[in-house]
Amino acid sequence: MTFPGWIYPLLFVGSLLAGWVDSIAGGGGLVTLPLLLWVGIPAPMVLGTNKFQSSFGSFTAAYYYRRKALVSLRDALPGIIFTLIGAACGTVAVEQIPGDTLGGMIPVFLLTIALYMLFTPTLGLRSSHARFSRNAFYILFGLALGFYDGMFGPGVGSFWAIAFVFGLGFNLKKATGYTKVMNFASNVVSLLLFMAGGRVLFVVGMVMAVGQAIGARIGSAMVISRGARFIRPVFMTMVILSTLKLLYNRYF
Repeated sequence: MTFPGWIYPLLFVGSLLAGWVDSIAGGGGLVTLPLLLWVGIPAPMVLGTNKFQSSFGSFTAAYYYRRKALVSLRDALPGIIFTLIGAACGTVAVEQIPGDTLGGMIPVFLLTIALYMLFTPTLGLRSSHARFSRNAFYILFGLALGFYDGMFGPGVGSFWAIAFVFGLGFNLKKATGYTKVMNFASNVVSLLLFMAGGRVLFVVGMVMAVGQAIGARIGSAMVISRGARFIRPVFMTMVILSTLKLLYNRYF
């Protein structure tokens, strides 16, 4: 497909913003998915192209957090493995579970997260005690959230972040770093499926991938330098916006 020249700078700027938001709090798809639809890309190609470009953002953020020693890949390896397994199962199951079932549940879960954080103002500002062992946490949440991301996906970054805070006692800064690693792991499964089905526009995807990588690098650097107090308001804003978007899609 070919597009007017002005489309590409617009897509670049949009993906840069999305990469910045996604590296801090998740929810970059709230920017890129409507943008891809608005410029006239056919719906069957939108999800694949979006997954392609967003994978560059999640990889860039995960790599930067790893380089700054916020994430230990050795520590995260069980989570990566079980997330890959969960995402593969979710991708296979996507045809078996009615979308309406999840469509009604996810906004409720996201709203619960937002309210919980609103009424616990110190949550995630500092590390606390873990409620799960590492292996039990990664088996449970790797399979569950990997499965969800492979099948449906919206809000998975928010779910991972709050899971790390509540389950392993991470502060939001550390939770954000580990979330990006898990996001990238589950993205790989979906991306391979979309590429196999020929549902990726590579020229559009590469333009947006550059924007994603730059935005993710800027955002992850801000997380490292400013910490949990900076992440918290951005995180809550994206959770609320994700909830409103899902409710709008379902009822309007």
